[in-house]
Amino acid sequence: MTKYPVTPATRMLDEKGATYTKHIYEYNKKGAVAAAEIMKVNDHAMIKTLIMEDETHRPFIILMHGEKETSLKDLARQINTKNVRTVNVKEAQRYTGYVVGGISPFGTRRDLKVYVEKTILDLQYIYINGGRRGFIIGMKPEVLIELLDPILVNVAK
Repeated sequence: MTKYPVTPATRMLDEKGATYTKHIYEYNKKGAVAAAEIMKVNDHAMIKTLIMEDETHRPFIILMHGEKETSLKDLARQINTKNVRTVNVKEAQRYTGYVVGGISPFGTRRDLKVYVEKTILDLQYIYINGGRRGFIIGMKPEVLIELLDPILVNVAK
């Protein structure tokens, strides 16, 4: 029997009665595409959690397909700010309470606004970090929408 970690993400999901699956894989610092390959799932369904800031240094989360990049220019335009930037490792950990490589959009230390690439909602099932390196949770996109109340954007490239 596999022993899965208990994280702020799983605590939040359990408290809300969310339906999700737990998956362990061998973490290797190579990102979402490598995790998808190891887990034998489509990299388009492996969702990465990126921590960014707007021009006023307000942090937020953007959820993106594993194999896609985020157009910072399009994102800034769609969220009505002059520019956005990816935060550094130390800032990402301070804002979320998670170690980089294990950042989950669920159960973050600070209450962060969440933006989601809208094409993620077209998927039947998604995989996203569960709050620890090498720990992925799977769910239907509707669960993510219900729990995070994200703003949809079209910024994939």
